[in-house]
Amino acid sequence: MATVAERRIGAVIGGLVADAAVQPIHWNYNLEKLDALLKSQDNWEFWESSQNPFYNQQTGKQTCYGDQAYVVLKSLVENSGVNIPNLQKSFYQFFGPSSAYENPIWSGGEKKLPIAGPWRNGSLRDFIKNYEEKKVEAGSESDQQMDCILRIVPVTALYAGHPDMLTKVEEIIRLTQNNDESVTFGMMAARLLEIYILNGQTPDAMDKVIKELNDPKRKSPNDLDNAMVSLIRQVLRVKDDPHVDVACNVFKNN
Repeated sequence: MATVAERRIGAVIGGLVADAAVQPIHWNYNLEKLDALLKSQDNWEFWESSQNPFYNQQTGKQTCYGDQAYVVLKSLVENSGVNIPNLQKSFYQFFGPSSAYENPIWSGGEKKLPIAGPWRNGSLRDFIKNYEEKKVEAGSESDQQMDCILRIVPVTALYAGHPDMLTKVEEIIRLTQNNDESVTFGMMAARLLEIYILNGQTPDAMDKVIKELNDPKRKSPNDLDNAMVSLIRQVLRVKDDPHVDVACNVFKNN
């Protein structure tokens, strides 16, 4: 059995490797084209060359989600924990106008896809605008994408078992997504990941998360926690159904 320390490391490394593995086929929303693509060869991890319809970069590099996790990880190590001013500066430097993420498309240039280089998604664009306007809270008030779940892996791995874990996670989420919906989803994911890091295989992990979200004395309560429980139960009811059917017909394919 892996130790807790090994599972902390595994969560971070596993997330980054998985992100890089799928980057070349990221954001293929045409299901017919995607099915044909995946059937054309047996091994689709680290695909050569990029089949991404939005951006084109070298195989092995991260998506914008993996890069966010990397920047968080680097800051955690260099600052021995969460340091929001450092993270704001680091995010602006890594994703901002002087970075590899800069592209004419973001300043009214020709919208010709795929672009060369990485893609700056909505939460990052909002963050950069707010940071340049010197807002203390620079996170997007409207973006609710998966950043909130993927970006929290390093901080959850570091603070799992610590009484302030959820507080630190919320700080990391609000860094670029300053809205309650993103916080609710991200903290649910952190609760789940913490269970696996501390305990290893846990067949009833989701039941434990539901129980915690229903506990009136839970840490870091959120007004949307009850809605989160309802959504989790809806997912559990269809967990054995084909993924594509669920995405298209139950939760809608976006």
